[in-house]
Amino acid sequence: MKVTALMENTSGHEGCIGEFGLSFLVEANGRCVLFDAGQSDATLRNAEVLGIDMATVDTAVLSHGHFDHANGFPAFLSVNDHAPIYARVGYDGGQYAEHPGDPDEYIGVADSLKDNGRVKVVSDARVDLGDGFTIVSYADSEPAFPIEHFGLFRDEPEGRVPDKFKHEQCLLVEEGDVRLLITGCTHRGIRNVMHWSAEDAPTHVVGGFHFMKVPLENADYLNAAADDLLSWPAMYYTCHCTGLDQFRYLKERMDDRLEYIAAGQSIEL
Repeated sequence: MKVTALMENTSGHEGCIGEFGLSFLVEANGRCVLFDAGQSDATLRNAEVLGIDMATVDTAVLSHGHFDHANGFPAFLSVNDHAPIYARVGYDGGQYAEHPGDPDEYIGVADSLKDNGRVKVVSDARVDLGDGFTIVSYADSEPAFPIEHFGLFRDEPEGRVPDKFKHEQCLLVEEGDVRLLITGCTHRGIRNVMHWSAEDAPTHVVGGFHFMKVPLENADYLNAAADDLLSWPAMYYTCHCTGLDQFRYLKERMDDRLEYIAAGQSIEL
């Protein structure tokens, strides 16, 4: 099994662009699956640098309805004429970030992706894609730990409310003894996701953990997260919304159980 970061905030390969966002290419069991597409066509340019033909991708998955994971898909569709994109129901809703002086920053998907015939909207907790690939959603799972919205909101019929991220989904990939869980930002909480995925017993976890808005002064929060992650027998590769400072802090506690993956880098499992 091979996982390549086609896009991440930072570049780990000469010639590859680092741009806020995330995209992974997963090769396993004879399949080539794209998980997220970053925020622009820079993902395709990185793929070209790496010698990856995006026309060979047979399936794509969108982790959640935020621009930095979704808005590279229109460019992907222009070079790939067959791969469906599996998105969770609600992916195309009104998603906003609240900042001082700007409470209405739209962070949702591009209009060109909404109602696109190549997008397959799913609502089941598990969707079997075949050959060891399964979309898993914990949208209706009861959290063991609070879900922090970190200033992210969503339009609902009753008005704009803190996002509960029910438009989020993960990808489970099984090949031999490897059980890989890939996540985008883990907005519903990486600690929750590890508890919810216990029956799948992932041996490896790759994705963003959304700690970038947790100040380093909040050591109790980060320490508890590190201890909980270490309680599961998995190897972690993180990036993007985890935050570089937060990664370095967690690395001190988690040592060789935690690594960083940047744009252009690959993991062989």
